[in-house]
This record gives sequence, C-alpha cells and structure tokens, in this order.
Amino acid sequence: MHLRVLTYNIHKCIGGVDRRYNPERVRDTIAHYDPDVALLQEVDHLVPRSNRDRQVDVLGDLLGYRHRTYFPNVRVRGGGEYGNAILSRYPLTHTRNIDLTVGLRKRRSVLHARYRVRLPRSRSTRTVHVFNMHLGLAGGERKLQLQRFLDSHPFTGFHQHTPVIVGGDLNDVWGTLGPKFLLPAGFRRMPKSPRTFPAYAPMRALDGIYVRGSAEMRKLQRGQIAVAREASDHLPLIADIEIT
Repeated sequence: MHLRVLTYNIHKCIGGVDRRYNPERVRDTIAHYDPDVALLQEVDHLVPRSNRDRQVDVLGDLLGYRHRTYFPNVRVRGGGEYGNAILSRYPLTHTRNIDLTVGLRKRRSVLHARYRVRLPRSRSTRTVHVFNMHLGLAGGERKLQLQRFLDSHPFTGFHQHTPVIVGGDLNDVWGTLGPKFLLPAGFRRMPKSPRTFPAYAPMRALDGIYVRGSAEMRKLQRGQIAVAREASDHLPLIADIEIT
C-alpha cells in the first residue's frame, strides 16, 4: 500500500520572511503535495498572534482532513499555546503524547497516532504507527530526547516488522541524530536528506522522516513550490512510503 507522509514545521502559519499570518499559504503548500498523513509542528491554538484560531481545525477543514489530533507543548504569554498536530485521511484508532522535556528547558514531546490500513489485493490489514516529534535546540538535549523516545512505551513493545514512521523537526543541525540513534534502532532513511531551513534559501536539513519494519521509503523530497518559500521558515518534507 502506498502512503504519502508530509512533515512540516508551519511556524504558526507565519511567514519566515514577511512575518505575516496567512494560513492559506500553508494550506496551499500542503494541498500541492496531497499527503495521506501530515505531521505538523508549531501549531497555534487560541493564540492572539494567529487570531486565536484553532489551527489544527482551520487547516484540517481547509484541506478536508476529517481525522486529526493535537497536543500542546508550550504556553504562550498573552494566552494560548502551540504544539504538534497530525492530519490524516485514515481514522486514528489511538493517539497519545510522549513527554520528551529535559529539565527546565522548553517543553518538547512526540505525538503518537495509530491507524489501520487495508493492503491492496488482500483482505488483511496493517496497524501503522506514526510519531510526530519536535526536538530541542541544544545538541545534548536532542540526544536525551531521542533516547527517551526509543526507551518509551509503546515503542519498546513493537515487533521488528511493525510498520513505524517517525517524522518531524529534529533540529538535526549536524546530521548526526539518525546515524547515532535511529539507524541502530532499526530505522531506515534515504541516503541524502534534503535541506529544509531556512525556507527562502535552505542551508540545513533540520527535518527528517525515518521508517522501520514493513514500511519502505521509496522517495523523499522537499517542497519547493514558490508559496512554500513564503508560508513558513521551514520547507515541508514529503516521503512516499510502501506498507507491506
């Protein structure tokens, strides 16, 4: 079964250059790539700077995703909060949040969603697990967060063939998190990760998508349409994945 997964730090739908709040630009960017599952970071909820919108619902409604989940990470001075969200074409059978906060640093987490998909030319189904994470800014913090994720329930209980997809803003400045943590844990990635930050002139591959088990990544690309360079300070990352 083919599955297209997009990960995107939407920067609260505020442009990385013009600093304008414009959710329609984020909508147009996501719609162009037409993902089955969208993993979004820095999603505002009832914050004055974004018209007190519930952005997970605004974007879900604009894009036609009936199935969605959201969990806040950071409270905003003046009211509201922002966090991670998942939009899906498939019904989510279970969602939970795993706290990755290190000490007194900014709150971080990984949002876990589970859903079942039917395999083509077969009566069988697969349970697919998707994890949407936004890691910290400090190198040591990111290492602790990834190790905590790998040691967490339910991840430690997965069979080696269970299809697992991990994506998000890993803030992987040096490109070392995958080789040091995710690849030894059985995850796979494409040989080269596209640069996604800053959106107007990408210099760093901060964002990533990894797969494990019976999920195979066939293609990985960054969003390069004109509106994507204006919509956020990150470009989206899009993976085409086969579930067997």
